[in-house]
Amino acid sequence: MNAIYVLWIRQLKRYFRSKTRIVGSLGQPLLFLVALGFGFGPIYAKAGGGNYIQFLAPGIIAMSILFTATFSGIEVLWDRQFGFLKEILVAPVSRLHIMIGKTLGSATVAVIQGAIVFFMSLVFGFRPTDLILLPFALVYMGLIAIIFTALGTAIASLIDDTQGFQLIMSFLIMPIFFLSGALFPMQSLPKAVAVISSLNPLTYGVDGLRGILINGAHFGLVTDFTVLMVIATVIMVIGAYLFSRMQA
Repeated sequence: MNAIYVLWIRQLKRYFRSKTRIVGSLGQPLLFLVALGFGFGPIYAKAGGGNYIQFLAPGIIAMSILFTATFSGIEVLWDRQFGFLKEILVAPVSRLHIMIGKTLGSATVAVIQGAIVFFMSLVFGFRPTDLILLPFALVYMGLIAIIFTALGTAIASLIDDTQGFQLIMSFLIMPIFFLSGALFPMQSLPKAVAVISSLNPLTYGVDGLRGILINGAHFGLVTDFTVLMVIATVIMVIGAYLFSRMQA
């Protein structure tokens, strides 16, 4: 348990030491909020959808967590490249504890990033419908972060170079984001797209956040929470197995 805590804190320290990383990772969410929120807002309102910023903000929060969480796997490759991973793996510590510690640390960073985007969205006009429910939003943000941090770590355990990792993750996360319902309502999707979206873990994260923040869940909060918990458990187990087989 001490190893989990140490790796958790190490990930947080690494994040807060990098001011450039903090500022740089906010550029894309800011662009989406401004360009899409105000660009498509009038069209969305004319179509009877209401305030598009209200609809869009939960999806952009989830997007920020997705990008931060998945690309945290590259730190495994950096640790391997600079020899730090070898020091960890030869220590008398369970690799499961190492995996959990790194995942929790990176997931916490992703949740912090999502919280920053949440406060940014308030500046652009987003207003949660019930402030009392905000702590529950952190639960869904945490589950999204754990799922995609574990996914990033699992993929990083299978490859050796950072360029390959970046290509694979870019190939995966853009479809995951665009097919999550973050930018458009799930109710009016063509059947084929709706089926694909229902297989996407991020869909349930976005839907859960939307249900908490603006009372607009499509599947229902219980369904969203259950699906996210099951997927988080499965991916953590797979990630821990792959990490345990990795060679430094």
